[in-house]
Amino acid sequence: MGEFLSEGTRDRLDLLDVALFVRAAALANLSSAAREFGLSPAVASARIAGLERMLGARLLHRTTRRVSVTQEGEIFATHARSLLDAAEAARASVGRALEQPHGRLRVTMPSSLGRQHISPLIPDFLRQYPAVTVDLRMTDQIVDVVDEGIDLAVRIGALKDSTLVARKLASNRRVLCASPAYLAQHGTPRHPADLAQHECVILANQRDWSFVTPTGVIDVRVSGRLVTDNGEVIRDALAAGIGIGLKSTWSVAPLLASGELVTVLDDYPLAQTVAIWAVYPSRAFVPPKTLAFIEFLAGRFGEPPYWDREPGRVQR
Repeated sequence: MGEFLSEGTRDRLDLLDVALFVRAAALANLSSAAREFGLSPAVASARIAGLERMLGARLLHRTTRRVSVTQEGEIFATHARSLLDAAEAARASVGRALEQPHGRLRVTMPSSLGRQHISPLIPDFLRQYPAVTVDLRMTDQIVDVVDEGIDLAVRIGALKDSTLVARKLASNRRVLCASPAYLAQHGTPRHPADLAQHECVILANQRDWSFVTPTGVIDVRVSGRLVTDNGEVIRDALAAGIGIGLKSTWSVAPLLASGELVTVLDDYPLAQTVAIWAVYPSRAFVPPKTLAFIEFLAGRFGEPPYWDREPGRVQR
């Protein structure tokens, strides 16, 4: 990698340069990105400079400690990520044919989602890939996948800016629901503002619920006597008639199907859409075992996911 084409001779994108730029932009540090790619800082800087010359635009502002993305760099980064995704998909299609997934796969995921919808699928995955062993870690804590040596994390929510790579596994539809007994005793809310008069069961500190209404998005501050960081506690409390809660359908689909819970405020969708994601440390050289597990889960979940098509039944 010590030789580079002179200025004016490079007329095609080098995917290594593109990936290096995207990673440097995500980390805001060219030296850190260089280490991940096995390059010296000088070589990495030269490659980025060559990419900028080829494009005829400055992509990064550099200082001795950090880099920041220029306006042109932000535009290029959007298309660059799509290009790298397409290249990775092409590489993976060949790689899967040439190399069978093998080795120990370390996966972390939220405990409730894992128990309900992923652990029942693990035996099929192990039968399909006999050379893979699975280390399954179920926790509601956000695990640092790099420090903990995790190959893949399954996460739920609105994807935040991150230096990690993410692949959407399934949509995550959320509903407001309560037991028929609670609604019979306390009444059914007809407008999001009515929630202020109801007992709500609250996840952690998520007391502000946002809804789309004909007049725009409104935020409602809810209150209740039960606050917990565990989704299963909320589900059980709702079924017991404690109040109204905000739940993902993957968690409450069986109770909705049986009538133990019913939805409310269906005409007022939640303002924030969320999803279930597979998150992994780096785009470069993703092991076949990781790619296989991502494709396996995405295929089994489907879109829309099976729990929204057939409530209460785990697809085998």
